[in-house]
Amino acid sequence: MKKVLVINANPKDQSFCKSIANNYAIEAALGHEVKLLHISDMKFDISLDQGYDSASELEPDLLHFQELVLWSEHIVIISPVWWGTLPAKFKGLIDRVFLPNFAFRYVESKAFPEKLLLGRSSELFITLDTPPFWYKYFKGNAIYKQLKTSILDFSGIKNRSTTYFGPVVGSSSETRQEWLGKVSKQAGKI
Repeated sequence: MKKVLVINANPKDQSFCKSIANNYAIEAALGHEVKLLHISDMKFDISLDQGYDSASELEPDLLHFQELVLWSEHIVIISPVWWGTLPAKFKGLIDRVFLPNFAFRYVESKAFPEKLLLGRSSELFITLDTPPFWYKYFKGNAIYKQLKTSILDFSGIKNRSTTYFGPVVGSSSETRQEWLGKVSKQAGKI
């Protein structure tokens, strides 16, 4: 039994991402301990105005998110692609929470920081309003590169799989049900 954190990274309170997150959480809860987080319910300042030059006080929702990340063994991120990459609120969540001495630690005379979130795995579900092959092969797949390499790998979280759904805009309810079926199968493979 794993501790699974499911993150709906879409800041809209109603979206297909929310359906994916809810579906995954329900299926995963059949054999695992699951906590579900909808970023739309969170209240925090998304800007890390001073970078790492000075510590900023974390709002209660950010402290709770840190607790959930530390609790988790497997993190599922469901995100739409907005302007080619992450929605600003989700990027702000990462900026504010994945800080030095939480997600990584600078080590004197070392080129690369120490990864502090080792031992965790992740899964990504990405929704698009364009065909996935177009986004991945012609647009550069920026969201995957940012999440997998620049955030997850950098902090020690190993991504196991990435699933793309799109185009969501104009998709039929039958197509969405088919996609949710794929989500259920993935949740059964944890």
